Amino acid sequence: MPHKMTLTGSATGPLREYDRYVAFDMREKGSPSAPKGLKKSTFISYTVFVAKKAFNKTGLTKKSIMHEKILIQGEPTLDIPIDECPGEIGIICFQITVLPNKNDKETNESKDKKEAKQEVAATKQEEKQDSVSQPVAKEAKTVQPEEKKTPVQKKKDVPQAKQLPTQPKGTQDIVNFDEIIVPEAFLKTRPNPVKTEEAIEFVKRTGHLDKPLTIDKASKVLKDGYRCYIVAKIVKMNKVPVVYKSKE
Repeated sequence: MPHKMTLTGSATGPLREYDRYVAFDMREKGSPSAPKGLKKSTFISYTVFVAKKAFNKTGLTKKSIMHEKILIQGEPTLDIPIDECPGEIGIICFQITVLPNKNDKETNESKDKKEAKQEVAATKQEEKQDSVSQPVAKEAKTVQPEEKKTPVQKKKDVPQAKQLPTQPKGTQDIVNFDEIIVPEAFLKTRPNPVKTEEAIEFVKRTGHLDKPLTIDKASKVLKDGYRCYIVAKIVKMNKVPVVYKSKE
Protein backbone atom coordinates (compact mmCIF):
# COMPACT_ATOMS: atom_id res chain seq x y z
CA MET A 1 0.00 0.00 0.00
CA PRO A 2 1.48 3.42 -0.96
CA HIS A 3 2.61 5.67 1.86
CA LYS A 4 0.32 8.67 2.49
CA MET A 5 1.94 12.05 3.23
CA THR A 6 0.67 15.42 4.48
CA LEU A 7 2.61 18.68 3.93
CA THR A 8 1.87 22.25 5.00
CA GLY A 9 3.59 25.47 4.00
CA SER A 10 4.15 27.69 0.96
CA ALA A 11 5.92 27.08 -2.32
CA THR A 12 9.67 27.74 -2.15
CA GLY A 13 10.13 28.06 -5.88
CA PRO A 14 8.26 29.27 -9.00
CA LEU A 15 5.27 27.37 -10.42
CA ARG A 16 6.17 25.16 -13.39
CA GLU A 17 3.47 24.31 -15.95
CA TYR A 18 3.35 21.12 -18.02
CA ASP A 19 0.77 19.64 -20.39
CA ARG A 20 -1.83 18.40 -17.86
CA TYR A 21 -0.28 19.28 -14.52
CA VAL A 22 1.71 21.88 -12.63
CA ALA A 23 4.62 21.42 -10.24
CA PHE A 24 6.22 23.45 -7.47
CA ASP A 25 8.72 22.91 -4.67
CA MET A 26 8.05 22.92 -0.92
CA ARG A 27 10.25 22.48 2.14
CA GLU A 28 9.32 21.16 5.59
CA LYS A 29 11.33 21.17 8.80
CA GLY A 30 11.71 18.00 10.82
CA SER A 31 10.79 17.61 14.50
CA PRO A 32 13.13 19.51 16.89
CA SER A 33 13.29 16.50 19.21
CA ALA A 34 14.34 13.00 18.22
CA PRO A 35 14.37 9.70 20.16
CA LYS A 36 17.40 9.28 22.40
CA GLY A 37 20.47 8.17 20.53
CA LEU A 38 19.28 9.33 17.08
CA LYS A 39 20.24 12.44 15.14
CA LYS A 40 17.68 15.24 14.75
CA SER A 41 15.91 15.47 11.39
CA THR A 42 16.62 18.42 9.09
CA PHE A 43 14.80 20.19 6.27
CA ILE A 44 13.42 17.95 3.52
CA SER A 45 12.65 19.36 0.05
CA TYR A 46 9.64 18.11 -1.91
CA THR A 47 8.42 18.58 -5.47
CA VAL A 48 4.62 18.52 -5.62
CA PHE A 49 2.76 17.52 -8.80
CA VAL A 50 -0.88 18.69 -9.05
CA ALA A 51 -3.42 18.18 -11.86
CA LYS A 52 -4.23 21.52 -13.55
CA LYS A 53 -7.96 21.03 -12.96
CA ALA A 54 -7.50 20.60 -9.20
CA PHE A 55 -4.99 23.48 -9.02
CA ASN A 56 -7.28 25.91 -10.84
CA LYS A 57 -10.10 25.21 -8.35
CA THR A 58 -7.96 26.63 -5.50
CA GLY A 59 -7.76 30.08 -7.12
CA LEU A 60 -3.97 30.14 -6.66
CA THR A 61 -1.71 31.92 -9.16
CA LYS A 62 1.99 31.90 -9.95
CA LYS A 63 2.50 34.83 -7.54
CA SER A 64 0.07 33.95 -4.74
CA ILE A 65 1.33 30.37 -4.31
CA MET A 66 4.58 31.83 -2.91
CA HIS A 67 2.65 33.61 -0.13
CA GLU A 68 -0.42 31.49 0.64
CA LYS A 69 -0.21 28.66 3.16
CA ILE A 70 -1.42 25.38 1.65
CA LEU A 71 -2.15 21.82 2.78
CA ILE A 72 -1.00 18.99 0.51
CA GLN A 73 -2.10 15.37 0.87
CA GLY A 74 -0.69 12.76 -1.46
CA GLU A 75 1.75 9.88 -2.10
CA PRO A 76 5.50 9.80 -2.81
CA THR A 77 6.58 8.80 -6.32
CA LEU A 78 9.82 7.58 -7.92
CA ASP A 79 8.61 7.65 -11.53
CA ILE A 80 9.20 11.36 -12.30
CA PRO A 81 12.28 12.37 -14.37
CA ILE A 82 15.02 14.02 -12.29
CA ASP A 83 14.92 17.26 -14.31
CA GLU A 84 11.21 17.67 -13.42
CA CYS A 85 11.72 16.75 -9.75
CA PRO A 86 14.50 18.86 -8.15
CA GLY A 87 13.18 18.04 -4.65
CA GLU A 88 14.48 15.10 -2.61
CA ILE A 89 11.00 13.52 -2.67
CA GLY A 90 8.32 13.75 -5.37
CA ILE A 91 4.69 13.98 -4.22
CA ILE A 92 1.65 13.10 -6.35
CA CYS A 93 -1.05 15.42 -4.92
CA PHE A 94 -4.57 14.03 -4.35
CA GLN A 95 -5.86 16.98 -2.30
CA ILE A 96 -4.71 20.62 -2.18
CA THR A 97 -6.32 23.11 0.22
CA VAL A 98 -5.58 26.81 0.83
CA LEU A 99 -5.41 27.36 4.60
CA PRO A 100 -6.89 30.44 6.35
CA ASN A 101 -4.63 33.50 6.40
CA LYS A 102 -3.34 34.62 9.81
CA ASN A 103 -4.18 38.27 9.00
CA ASP A 104 -7.81 37.31 8.29
CA LYS A 105 -7.98 35.56 11.65
CA GLU A 106 -6.62 38.64 13.46
CA THR A 107 -9.11 40.87 11.62
CA ASN A 108 -12.02 38.67 12.70
CA GLU A 109 -10.78 38.62 16.30
CA SER A 110 -10.47 42.42 16.42
CA LYS A 111 -13.97 42.72 14.95
CA ASP A 112 -15.36 40.40 17.66
CA LYS A 113 -13.62 42.44 20.37
CA LYS A 114 -15.04 45.67 18.96
CA GLU A 115 -18.58 44.24 18.96
CA ALA A 116 -18.14 43.01 22.55
CA LYS A 117 -17.05 46.51 23.67
CA GLN A 118 -20.09 48.04 21.98
CA GLU A 119 -22.40 45.62 23.81
CA VAL A 120 -20.80 46.46 27.17
CA ALA A 121 -21.15 50.20 26.49
CA ALA A 122 -24.83 49.77 25.55
CA THR A 123 -25.49 47.80 28.77
CA LYS A 124 -23.85 50.51 30.91
CA GLN A 125 -25.94 53.19 29.18
CA GLU A 126 -29.16 51.28 29.97
CA GLU A 127 -28.14 50.88 33.62
CA LYS A 128 -27.41 54.61 33.83
CA GLN A 129 -30.84 55.49 32.43
CA ASP A 130 -32.55 53.14 34.93
CA SER A 131 -30.71 54.75 37.86
CA VAL A 132 -31.85 58.25 36.74
CA SER A 133 -35.50 57.22 36.39
CA GLN A 134 -35.73 55.56 39.84
CA PRO A 135 -35.72 58.82 41.98
CA VAL A 136 -38.52 60.33 39.83
CA ALA A 137 -40.74 57.35 40.55
CA LYS A 138 -40.01 57.66 44.27
CA GLU A 139 -41.10 61.35 44.33
CA ALA A 140 -44.37 60.50 42.57
CA LYS A 141 -45.19 57.95 45.25
CA THR A 142 -44.89 60.52 48.07
CA VAL A 143 -47.90 62.41 46.68
CA GLN A 144 -50.13 59.34 46.87
CA PRO A 145 -51.54 58.08 50.21
CA GLU A 146 -49.49 55.47 51.93
CA GLU A 147 -50.47 51.93 51.27
CA LYS A 148 -49.66 48.87 53.27
CA LYS A 149 -46.89 47.02 51.62
CA THR A 150 -46.76 43.30 51.73
CA PRO A 151 -43.38 41.88 52.60
CA VAL A 152 -41.46 41.09 49.51
CA GLN A 153 -39.38 37.97 49.52
CA LYS A 154 -35.79 38.46 48.66
CA LYS A 155 -34.91 37.19 45.27
CA LYS A 156 -32.54 34.32 45.22
CA ASP A 157 -29.15 35.07 43.83
CA VAL A 158 -28.97 34.04 40.23
CA PRO A 159 -26.02 31.72 39.73
CA GLN A 160 -23.39 33.26 37.53
CA ALA A 161 -22.70 31.57 34.22
CA LYS A 162 -19.68 29.32 34.29
CA GLN A 163 -16.65 30.35 32.30
CA LEU A 164 -16.29 28.63 28.96
CA PRO A 165 -13.62 25.91 29.06
CA THR A 166 -10.35 26.74 27.36
CA GLN A 167 -9.77 23.09 26.50
CA PRO A 168 -12.03 20.33 25.10
CA LYS A 169 -14.15 18.21 27.45
CA GLY A 170 -12.33 15.30 29.06
CA THR A 171 -8.84 16.87 28.91
CA GLN A 172 -6.55 15.39 31.58
CA ASP A 173 -3.29 17.17 30.83
CA ILE A 174 -1.52 19.61 28.49
CA VAL A 175 1.73 18.46 26.87
CA ASN A 176 4.24 19.88 24.39
CA PHE A 177 3.24 19.04 20.82
CA ASP A 178 6.82 18.07 19.90
CA GLU A 179 6.90 15.40 22.63
CA ILE A 180 4.17 13.31 20.99
CA ILE A 181 5.41 10.34 18.95
CA VAL A 182 3.26 9.24 15.99
CA PRO A 183 3.35 5.50 15.12
CA GLU A 184 4.05 4.44 11.53
CA ALA A 185 0.51 3.00 11.28
CA PHE A 186 -1.02 6.49 11.65
CA LEU A 187 1.41 8.03 9.14
CA LYS A 188 0.13 5.58 6.51
CA THR A 189 -3.46 6.81 6.90
CA ARG A 190 -5.09 9.83 5.26
CA PRO A 191 -7.48 11.87 7.45
CA ASN A 192 -10.71 12.99 5.76
CA PRO A 193 -9.91 16.43 4.18
CA VAL A 194 -13.43 17.78 4.81
CA LYS A 195 -13.38 16.85 8.51
CA THR A 196 -9.85 18.21 8.79
CA GLU A 197 -10.95 21.58 7.36
CA GLU A 198 -13.97 21.63 9.74
CA ALA A 199 -11.65 20.99 12.69
CA ILE A 200 -9.38 23.85 11.56
CA GLU A 201 -12.39 26.19 11.42
CA PHE A 202 -13.41 25.02 14.93
CA VAL A 203 -9.97 25.94 16.31
CA LYS A 204 -10.17 29.30 14.51
CA ARG A 205 -13.56 29.97 16.13
CA THR A 206 -12.92 28.67 19.69
CA GLY A 207 -9.14 28.77 20.13
CA HIS A 208 -8.88 25.05 21.05
CA LEU A 209 -9.25 21.56 19.56
CA ASP A 210 -12.65 19.87 19.48
CA LYS A 211 -11.34 16.91 21.49
CA PRO A 212 -8.09 15.85 23.20
CA LEU A 213 -5.50 13.44 21.81
CA THR A 214 -5.14 10.02 23.42
CA ILE A 215 -1.54 9.12 24.27
CA ASP A 216 0.44 6.67 26.41
CA LYS A 217 1.48 8.51 29.59
CA ALA A 218 4.97 7.01 29.84
CA SER A 219 6.12 6.95 26.20
CA LYS A 220 3.98 9.85 24.81
CA VAL A 221 3.06 7.58 21.85
CA LEU A 222 -0.17 8.63 20.08
CA LYS A 223 -2.97 6.09 20.52
CA ASP A 224 -5.96 7.93 19.06
CA GLY A 225 -6.84 11.33 17.56
CA TYR A 226 -4.50 11.49 14.55
CA ARG A 227 -6.83 13.98 12.82
CA CYS A 228 -6.55 16.36 15.80
CA TYR A 229 -2.76 15.85 15.69
CA ILE A 230 -2.72 16.96 12.02
CA VAL A 231 -4.90 20.00 12.82
CA ALA A 232 -2.62 21.00 15.74
CA LYS A 233 0.36 20.71 13.40
CA ILE A 234 -1.31 22.88 10.73
CA VAL A 235 -2.25 25.68 13.14
CA LYS A 236 1.17 25.35 14.85
CA MET A 237 0.05 24.64 18.42
CA ASN A 238 2.93 24.50 20.91
CA LYS A 239 0.87 22.62 23.51
CA VAL A 240 -2.07 20.22 23.03
CA PRO A 241 -4.71 18.70 25.34
CA VAL A 242 -4.44 14.97 26.01
CA VAL A 243 -6.04 12.07 27.84
CA TYR A 244 -4.00 9.10 28.95
CA LYS A 245 -4.84 5.62 27.69
CA SER A 246 -5.72 3.38 30.63
CA LYS A 247 -3.75 0.18 31.09
CA GLU A 248 -5.62 -2.91 29.89
